[in-house]
Amino acid sequence: PLVESGGGLAQAGDSLRLSCAAFGRNVSRYSMGWFRQTPGQAREFVAMTKWSGGNRYLTEYADSVKERFIISKDNAGQTVYLQINSLAPEDSAVYYCAADLNYPKVPTLVDYWGEGTRVTVSS
Repeated sequence: PLVESGGGLAQAGDSLRLSCAAFGRNVSRYSMGWFRQTPGQAREFVAMTKWSGGNRYLTEYADSVKERFIISKDNAGQTVYLQINSLAPEDSAVYYCAADLNYPKVPTLVDYWGEGTRVTVSS
């Protein structure tokens, strides 16, 4: 399973770091990333990273977050992080960790999901 942590209440302008640890499966060669969802809306892509050899990682962000969010993996490749800077109320959502052998940016293509961690940002 994928287990997220780090969500919570924050004020606009704060920073949060979300974590997602993978258990029971070696995901070091998997793409791991984050999606988010607000009530009544579809789950949307936020960021994805994949080891691409040596010390190199392929990373990609949604346009709406690329100036403020940073995705990274630990050295073992079993944990992915999402650093969220300059939080804004529109960042409020449930953030879901995703893992897949491919590099999906569409939720329906993701093989493995965490249960989500809620981020609530007050203005």
